[in-house]
This record gives sequence, C-alpha cells and structure tokens, in this order.
Amino acid sequence: MIAITKRFFLVLTLSVFCVTFAQAGPEEDLQQYVDDNTQRLVDKLNEERGLYERDPEAFYKSMDEALDGFVDFRRIAARVMGRYARQTTVEQRDEFVVKFKRSLFDSYAQALVSAEDFKINVNDATINPQNDNRASVAMEVITASGNRHSVTYSMHRKEGSDWMMENVIVEGVNIGLSFRDRFTQEMEANRGQVQPVIDGWSDAVKSLNLEDEVNKS
Repeated sequence: MIAITKRFFLVLTLSVFCVTFAQAGPEEDLQQYVDDNTQRLVDKLNEERGLYERDPEAFYKSMDEALDGFVDFRRIAARVMGRYARQTTVEQRDEFVVKFKRSLFDSYAQALVSAEDFKINVNDATINPQNDNRASVAMEVITASGNRHSVTYSMHRKEGSDWMMENVIVEGVNIGLSFRDRFTQEMEANRGQVQPVIDGWSDAVKSLNLEDEVNKS
C-alpha cells in the first residue's frame, strides 16, 4: 500500500465530496456525466488554491453555491450523528449541517495549499439492479508523482430528482462511517451531551486521522 500524506488525503477525500451530479440515463451516460463534472471540479480546485487565504468568506460562499443541491449534506450529517440524531432538536440538526460543511471546507482549503497536483479518472458507474435510484461510481486518483488511489462513492436520488452524493470510500475506508464513529466517540466523551459535540466538531475533524486508516488498510 502506498502511503497517503495527511494533506493529500484531505484533498482527495474532500474533493470527492465536492463532485456534482445531475439526471442521467443508462450507466454509460451516468459515467460520462460524472466524468465531465469531475474534470470541471479538478479545474475549479486548481483555480481556487489561493482564495481561502485571500478571502475565507468568499471561499465558503463559492463552495456552498457550487455544491448546493448536489451534495446531500443533510443526509450525510444525519448519518454521521447516527442514533444520536433522535435526541436533537431541529435547530441543533440544522446547526450541525452548517458545522459539518464548514469543517470540511476548512480542512479542504488548508490541505489544498501544499497538496500534490492530481487528476481523476472515472472508471465505472453501476446503477443498483435492485433499486435504480441508487448507484456507485468507481474512480482512480493519480498524483503528479504517479501514485494511484482507488475511490468509490455512493449516490442516491429521489424519484424524478437529480443524483446526489451520500458517501465516499477511499482505499476501502468508509469515510461516512469514520465520521460517525468519531461523532460517537465525542458523544461518549461529553457524557451524551449533543451541543458540546456540535460546538467542537471542527476540532474533532482536525484530529480525525483518516489517512492512517487508509495507509494501514
């Protein structure tokens, strides 16, 4: 297994979360559409390398506008909270969605500053034969030095709506599950109190060593 540095791993993970989807027909069309959007994403990442340092709020706004309606942050955040979501208020759930997005954008921006250049190849798209509103896409991230990293991401859609991102697997590590495990650890450390976990989520994400899990997988 090729080791993944912390900075590159963050860019890899968060970049995949930023891929956008739209309505597609057969699997070949879905694969092509995802590939088109992925290449546009890579171009966008390169263009915005310095925006976070110059104007953080402009960076947040740009990311939010680009991802609104495409990445299902509310669904992802609910899964991260897991069973604890039932004991939260609507306001707390809304607050966590905001915190979750911001923590990802912060980590991504800071990692992007010195990350190695990379390109993304979309290799295959598979629509679930049991449920045509769910699909997975397999791709490969190739760094400038030639290292290759496999990524699979899960998508879902409601009837008649667009495809949306709901999870990512990097080199066999389920990112959504890793975030959920971290949330559970924080809840236990805070004796079941949700608000302190929400308030401290950004720090919790910073201390989450996902790249270590990937490198030992």
